[in-house]
Amino acid sequence: QRRVASRSASGARGGAMASDAAAPEVDVDALSAALTAQKSKIRQLKADGAGADVVKAEVDQMKALDAQLKELLAASEGPKFDREGMETVLLRRMIVVPSFEIHGGTSGFFDFGPVGCALKDNIINTWKKHFVLQEKMLQVEATCMTAEAVLKASGHVDRFTDLMVKDESSGLCYRADKLLEDHIENLLRANPTMPKAEREELELIFRQADAFSPEELGQLISERFQIKAPDTGEPLSQPFPFNLMFKSMIGPEGTNVGFLRPETAQGIFVNFKRLLDYNSGKLPFAAAQVGLGFRNEINPRNGLIRVREFCMAEIEHFVHPEEKEHPKFSQVQDVVLTLFPSTNQLETGKVVEMTVGDAVAQKVINNETLAYFMARTHLFLQKIGIDMERVRFRQHLPTEMAHYSSDCWDAEIKLSYGWTECVGHADRAAYDLRVHSEATNVDLTAVRYLNPPRDVEYAKVEPNKKVLGKAFKKEAAVVIKAVEDMPVDDAVKIGEALAAGENVDLPHGDQTFTLTPEMLKISRDRKTVHVENYYPNVIEPSFGIGRILHAVLEHTFYLRGAEEDEDKKVEKGAVDRTVFRFNPLVAPVKCGVCPVRKVPAQEEKALEIADELVETGLYSQTDVSSTAIGKKYARFDEIGIPFVITVDPQTLEDGSITLRERDSQEQIRVPDVNSVLKLAQQLCTGLTKWSEVVEQYGLFVSSS
Repeated sequence: QRRVASRSASGARGGAMASDAAAPEVDVDALSAALTAQKSKIRQLKADGAGADVVKAEVDQMKALDAQLKELLAASEGPKFDREGMETVLLRRMIVVPSFEIHGGTSGFFDFGPVGCALKDNIINTWKKHFVLQEKMLQVEATCMTAEAVLKASGHVDRFTDLMVKDESSGLCYRADKLLEDHIENLLRANPTMPKAEREELELIFRQADAFSPEELGQLISERFQIKAPDTGEPLSQPFPFNLMFKSMIGPEGTNVGFLRPETAQGIFVNFKRLLDYNSGKLPFAAAQVGLGFRNEINPRNGLIRVREFCMAEIEHFVHPEEKEHPKFSQVQDVVLTLFPSTNQLETGKVVEMTVGDAVAQKVINNETLAYFMARTHLFLQKIGIDMERVRFRQHLPTEMAHYSSDCWDAEIKLSYGWTECVGHADRAAYDLRVHSEATNVDLTAVRYLNPPRDVEYAKVEPNKKVLGKAFKKEAAVVIKAVEDMPVDDAVKIGEALAAGENVDLPHGDQTFTLTPEMLKISRDRKTVHVENYYPNVIEPSFGIGRILHAVLEHTFYLRGAEEDEDKKVEKGAVDRTVFRFNPLVAPVKCGVCPVRKVPAQEEKALEIADELVETGLYSQTDVSSTAIGKKYARFDEIGIPFVITVDPQTLEDGSITLRERDSQEQIRVPDVNSVLKLAQQLCTGLTKWSEVVEQYGLFVSSS
């Protein structure tokens, strides 16, 4: 439990107060929960159309809670992560660099250099082994360009939007909430002596900028702050929705619209029927895809955290809606997760540590399959070197959850930017398959044979096809199916209204059909069914590879010696002391190879060993420069190479060779090259540990 003592007016904490009485402790987590609950309450009030006075009173209360929380957190802040130092290394060693840099760059796009590329590949390959191979998933690769009809059915064309304003004179567009944030930020910076109440009000507007309605944003931009276009100083339009997808034309005619996909999932859903056939009609099964997604972010920021082109790894696990048990659940039921349930977010603000088995038994997590994938995600993040003390699974609040979802949990990783969603786990029910089936009239249901057969109640629909056909033409079959697919009670209620001579409006997708009494007869009946057709539910773990890669970089970066020597902490990005502590499993380069001195015989042997490493499947890097051996080790450490093989004069005499470990900087000496190659392979694949190797060979100390 994280508690912070209340601060006196002078800023003293706890025992430093003049009074003999102990300072009352304030539970920061409980205060955070109160703030979360207050924000959720305000969102609900706005959705319900509450009066301005009511909303303002609640906003004032939220402002007071937020100010108190900020003060306490500021008092409890620890040392800050050296992001500037890490970014210097990323650029200098071309790990991750801005795209089109020599042309001035374009925000939201990044290129991966040799080290970054290898790190990304290793994370993806580990993901594939951990999920696709071990879970026997069906891997697919769909196109990045997606037809408009697909994204229209999924809802992306209509709802994947942000609010924009436009400079009518120049045509330049700006993201409305960002423009408001920038304006307020400039006001606060330009007026350091601004009265406290006014400053707090502006800070509140800043924090709520992305939650305002178009009308509220328009009033703030045009009337209250009178914000003009940054580039021209001209007036701005009222906010309007802007779709975040990259739009294009397919073919030369200019009539076939397409979009760069905002997610990879739709490529799996539209291929469900073929995947089901490939799997011999059996459920459950999972399909997986790794690929690029594109979102035309108006304000990309925070490096790889919010970009316009990003790599995703998504799983769609299809299961019967009433059978969400998982056959391998017993293998993970004892895995302990750090959970942040929605009730805790609103009440105590505290995370809980709980086994996956207990979380399902106590209904904290909705079902076994969702919990199983959360546990597998936990093990994957641990495997690639994420600091698990900085990982939590946060449940979506009721006001965040999509209407069709039954449960959603985000794996959040603590970064220098704060808690950041890196993996989403959602029980999406049958929403996606159903909307694509309705849009295409293609059956995307699965079949289950019932043994014994089941006696069921159903709505018996007797259509007058002549009347329906005359009224609705080709849509008549859609109307009949829509009624047949309804819950029995709802369909019977329509039948009763029609029998009473009333007309009934039937909403379906974007259309509404008016049913008249002569079109349909609907009654309650029973039948024996031997086969059940159903839309499978989908459990979806979705991994943001770029965000996970950034987390690996942050969690493994440090300055050697900074923990012991305070003076060294100011030497940001020092080339001889920056280290990435990559797990050997995902390290971009597995082994460094170098001679102690620039001697032809040593250089030749080093290059020979490097070639043999490649033959064993280990990517190596060689340094045969005249640089001192310590500097060579530092260069290898800076890009996270876990092991270095060093050729020295003794190697040329008896064939023995040294192997150095990055984090401990310890070395061992092994009798021959074959032995060191075998050791390197075992260490990099996790088959053995460095401590075991040291125990076997003993530490080597150079005579020099």
